[in-house]
Amino acid sequence: MKVLLINGSPHKNGCTYTALCEVSSALEKNNIETEIFHIGKKPVQGCIACGKCSETGKCAMNDELYNDLFEKIKDIDGIVLGSPVYYAGPNGSLCALLDRLFFSASYLLSNKPGAAVVSCRRGGASASFDRLNKYFTINQMPVVSSQYWNSVHGNSPEEVKQDLEGLQIMRTLGNNMSWLIKSMKDSKHELPKREEGIATNFIR
Repeated sequence: MKVLLINGSPHKNGCTYTALCEVSSALEKNNIETEIFHIGKKPVQGCIACGKCSETGKCAMNDELYNDLFEKIKDIDGIVLGSPVYYAGPNGSLCALLDRLFFSASYLLSNKPGAAVVSCRRGGASASFDRLNKYFTINQMPVVSSQYWNSVHGNSPEEVKQDLEGLQIMRTLGNNMSWLIKSMKDSKHELPKREEGIATNFIR
């Protein structure tokens, strides 16, 4: 069993990474393998609505970042999206990547538990948290919760480590995700079958 944690911050070892490490540690203690995937600092191409992925099951833009992430999600049992807060929202580069990933490869993530983690200096956490959770709720993915909203506060990794409540929230999140993944693995019930999609346009 494996969970992929995506570090959507340009800082590889910054505040978001610090929060994700706490989640990862809890998962590892529950015998769940983890990997933290850093999106880096390079520009990220957004979706251009070309529609090619509906034919191929993969984004047509053949960039290394997307391809690496696409390969990694093939063999995971859960995913955690981590982002800093920029103007009360997640990092734009992360959202550009996730828009393409979830639109083109939703079939690889459907029915797998997902969780969002955000890091902020002071405000904007709830709005960012809500934005990231929408990737899960549009794709039949169980959303993993904690004892409070999944956020940490601090302007540096050292300050985040002083947010004892935030770190506890991260550990609880890891424990809850571990429990859910194991429960799903042990379940004798089949996953819900998806109906053929219906798209309703309101303007004729």
